[in-house]
Amino acid sequence: QVQLVESGGGLVQPGGSLRLTCAASGFILDYYAIGWFRQAPGKEREGVSCISSSDVYTYYADSVKGRFTISRDNAKNTVYLQMNSLKPEDTAVYYCATDRSPASCNSAEYAYWGQGTQVTVSS
Repeated sequence: QVQLVESGGGLVQPGGSLRLTCAASGFILDYYAIGWFRQAPGKEREGVSCISSSDVYTYYADSVKGRFTISRDNAKNTVYLQMNSLKPEDTAVYYCATDRSPASCNSAEYAYWGQGTQVTVSS
């Protein structure tokens, strides 16, 4: 079955960096789109970054563009979100998700989800 296991979250100071990792199993990673989403308390879940199957399209939310990078290593069945220059407003639970052909980087388009990992940016 499709399974996504996330790691790499934690507490970091403003301006710091984290790399989130999502280990995938149960499907051929390159044939699926991958998304990173986040949800802060009182906020809707939002798409942070998504990448299509075969890396044809890549999306970044305006709020993270230039700071975050999504990537995948298909040989390792692993997806990454490199987060640099972190800000307090980046604090949220971060989720990786996948689906075969989502129409957009919207959480409703993704069927399979990891468990989430907490990212807290604070002094």
